Amino acid sequence: MNRIAGFVGLMRPINCTMMGFAVIIGAALASSQKLSGSWMSLLYGFITGFALTAASMAINDYYDRGIDAVNEPGRPIPSGTVRPKEALVFALILTVTGFLFAYLANVLCLLAAVIAWVIFAVYTTVGKRSGLPGNFLVSACVAIPFVYGSIAIVGVVQLNVLVFASIAFLSNTGREITKGIVDVQGDKAQNVKTLAVRYGDRLAAFVAVIFYLSAVALSPIPWFLKLVSLWFIPFVAVTDLGLIASSLMLAKDHSRETARKVKKTVLLWFVVGLLAFVSGAIG
Repeated sequence: MNRIAGFVGLMRPINCTMMGFAVIIGAALASSQKLSGSWMSLLYGFITGFALTAASMAINDYYDRGIDAVNEPGRPIPSGTVRPKEALVFALILTVTGFLFAYLANVLCLLAAVIAWVIFAVYTTVGKRSGLPGNFLVSACVAIPFVYGSIAIVGVVQLNVLVFASIAFLSNTGREITKGIVDVQGDKAQNVKTLAVRYGDRLAAFVAVIFYLSAVALSPIPWFLKLVSLWFIPFVAVTDLGLIASSLMLAKDHSRETARKVKKTVLLWFVVGLLAFVSGAIG
């Protein structure tokens, strides 16, 4: 039972589910009218997003096993629940699964899936130690599922999808910088040049807040451009208030403990934000 829990822990199911739904949201934003008649493409897209995210999480934990031994010793690999080679095999199976279902959707979806996987591979092997550029690579992987969903259902990337993808990119970049504050001890040991390592927790917190608030600043655009319905407003208001509150918390206290709380809380605001996108698209 512990072994099964270990592999589930490698995947980070909440993150994977969010990426799967992000594909569906991208499709809904592109053309909500086509959703009912495109359920197979949506299913393929969800599985692709879920599987490739799970694969990326497993690969990340493999390369981060030294850092996690310091920062997160309870993770599956440093705890001994899953062996490093097993994590790689598991990641390979998940990657093949993701590519297969992308191919079943269409060739453009497969291309988008491959690009997303390459971006993450670059991040894991090279970009992670670069600090902010590495944060951008991760955020690109977060934004791509929205684009993928649009391609899956209409074959092109719609303007409203690009707006939402930009919001996702900015807010996730803030979260990645916040994670750098949490992981600063292990990152120093592994020569990972995050903003927190290079310039200190205070500056890192300041930059993270800038990205959070930039995402908030973009959030009214879909409504002003009439890309969403009235149902978008209450959910996005909760998300914006949550991000603002998290920003104030981090700006006031940029300690590792506070950054950890903000990192977890921001994930909740992401979920509410996804609900805003869904309700605004189909409401």
